[in-house]
Amino acid sequence: MLGFFKMKKTLRYLINNNKDDDIAITSDDNQPIKFSELKKHVYNISSQLSGNGILKTDRAAIILPNGPEMATTFLAISSYMSAAPLNPSYKLSEYEFYLEDLKPKIVIVEKDSSNPVVAAANKLGIEICEIKRNEAAPAGIFNLYNSTNSFEISEDDDEALVLHTSGTTSRPKVVPLTNKNIYSSAVNIAETLNLTSSDHCYNIMPLFHIHGLIAILSSSIYAGASVYTSVGFNALSFLDKAKKENISWYSGVPTMHQGILMRAKKNMEQAKNLSLRFIRSSSASLPPAVFEELIDVFKAPVIEAYGMTEATHQMTSNPIPPEIQKAGFVGKPAGPDVCIMDIDGNKLKPGSEGEVCIRGDNVMRGYEDNEEANKSSFTDGWFRTGDQGFFDKDGYLKISGRLKEIINRGGEKVSPLEIDNILMEHDAIEQVVTFGVKDKLLGEAIGVALVLKNGFQCTEKELKEYARQHLADFKIPKYICFLDEIPKGATGKLQRIGLAEKLGLE
Repeated sequence: MLGFFKMKKTLRYLINNNKDDDIAITSDDNQPIKFSELKKHVYNISSQLSGNGILKTDRAAIILPNGPEMATTFLAISSYMSAAPLNPSYKLSEYEFYLEDLKPKIVIVEKDSSNPVVAAANKLGIEICEIKRNEAAPAGIFNLYNSTNSFEISEDDDEALVLHTSGTTSRPKVVPLTNKNIYSSAVNIAETLNLTSSDHCYNIMPLFHIHGLIAILSSSIYAGASVYTSVGFNALSFLDKAKKENISWYSGVPTMHQGILMRAKKNMEQAKNLSLRFIRSSSASLPPAVFEELIDVFKAPVIEAYGMTEATHQMTSNPIPPEIQKAGFVGKPAGPDVCIMDIDGNKLKPGSEGEVCIRGDNVMRGYEDNEEANKSSFTDGWFRTGDQGFFDKDGYLKISGRLKEIINRGGEKVSPLEIDNILMEHDAIEQVVTFGVKDKLLGEAIGVALVLKNGFQCTEKELKEYARQHLADFKIPKYICFLDEIPKGATGKLQRIGLAEKLGLE
């Protein structure tokens, strides 16, 4: 039934090129999903989508909690058409923005979902599609429609995943990623980590994020390895579940590692007995002190990597032993070509500091409908990351600064402009500028400086409550500064960079 799939750089091939009896996905309450079941599921969902007039060129927004259904939904949808996973914690106004921007054919939710995305989709006239669980099958196996039809197989260059990345001077940008992008990145990560079918990963990352989708799920599937799909991150239960699942590795952002460490240091013997092959960290800078503490507590090497959405996650990575792992460095090029350029696009020698630039099969072709961003982001086929760094004498990359103004809050990328626009809708606000503030725990916290309209009053508490009504919790400002005038540059633009220091917040 599955037919023969020739060697292609597609997600479908990535799934089908595995042994039927090997375990693909495990969860808390149900039987594990074997690759044979996963292959059949992917085929069935493709057939059901086609049978209901949905084309491989269409997009499907996915709003599901973490767990086996979210994992298998992404794999099945991306194998046939383009998946657009969205954060389940978004508010109604956020869903309206993203759905209008993405223009999905369908929105996939749980049965009887009360998520505000349902109201947003109904308002925009987008079909709601509820997953219908098969109670007799393992978790993650479900149906979408009753009718079926033959379907067209996706090709390497067909879009398979679409995400937003934040911008500071423009609206959030749409990043379309192809089958080839996903396949190439999954291969890069699996080979960097030496993943095999004997590996079992504990996924604690959200599966609407590139880190969880590619670094954990897709790389494991490529290697014929398995993934334990937790319902969410819980530092208190991590050790028990990791022991029960007999995991060989996990990947997370620094704040997750710190939460796990706090628990592990109270249960040292249990931590040491996990027998982790390695621990991976990405999506935000890992403090060297945390790096060393993880090694000490878990007796396992720490593999820090460097990734971004536009590169389908991984660009560089520290290697697996016996090669060296360097604290404070994000490793060597791990798949794509990586170089350092000056502002004029000239490649710089090792040791010279400049902008990190990349190229390769994992790198997006360009932002959707954004000629200006594409023109500034690419130089002679190299994608300019906006990050500043240099290579040391051993070829390890050090990220030394940020050229972009994106706020990196614990691995979540936040657009200052998005928060500006929401707060500017408040009746009392005349001017506002959002900026990042250094934070020991999160890397960066969110600050806002604002000027109130004449005759208006508003408290910090009231503004945070207003923001909470319109923004996800991780976007709520921590610092609110009331000013008579916001500092401006020579051209009259409000200044974000250096504002935290000027206001005495760092």
